[in-house]
Amino acid sequence: MSTPSIWQAGLALALRDLRLVWRRRGDSLQPALFALLIIALFALALGGESKSLEKVAFAVLWLSVLLAGLLTLDSIFRGDAEDGSLEQWLLSPVPLPWLVAVRVLTHWLTTALPLIAAAPFLGELLHLPREQLPVLLISLLLGTPLLSLLGSIVAALTIGMRRAGVLMALLALPLYVPVLVFGAGSVAASAQGLDASGALLLLAAGLIVGAVLAPLAAAAAIRLALS
Repeated sequence: MSTPSIWQAGLALALRDLRLVWRRRGDSLQPALFALLIIALFALALGGESKSLEKVAFAVLWLSVLLAGLLTLDSIFRGDAEDGSLEQWLLSPVPLPWLVAVRVLTHWLTTALPLIAAAPFLGELLHLPREQLPVLLISLLLGTPLLSLLGSIVAALTIGMRRAGVLMALLALPLYVPVLVFGAGSVAASAQGLDASGALLLLAAGLIVGAVLAPLAAAAAIRLALS
């Protein structure tokens, strides 16, 4: 039997993950509902006034997406650790960092991408000025994959721990803060008539570095946790 190529193995893993998400459609809706709840709470706290909401709409949207992603962080590797799949990853001829990268991609596709697609609707709820929407979408498309990559490292470090939700949040939030600052800051600069390209380029650079280094770091953490 021939050894599958990394592309075949990656495609098989991605299809398996997508099938599992489809079977658990109720669970996959939780991040979107959580983000909607955060937005509703902010709107209620500010009294629903359009002038107050439009000033903070981009920050609330970024924060809701970040916290919704944090909610699903534990699911990146936990199921595979419990059913023994991670041990098979270690024994596989396919490089472990590649499998980690595929898992991070499917996590982003099933958690962050639906929220990005819903961002125009959520922006309307917060009275987001429409001229800020393009920069917001670009910042989310650059920043949310980086959040998933950073989160995969934290998820890999806490595989062997039970009830690691609080610890995971404490480890992930300091890593997420720079992404939030540059992501929301790019929209804030655009709203003030300033050039937002600097913050967006920093997000793009962080995404490139994260795409190279995060799977390697997460793979090393998995090996350490399972050794």
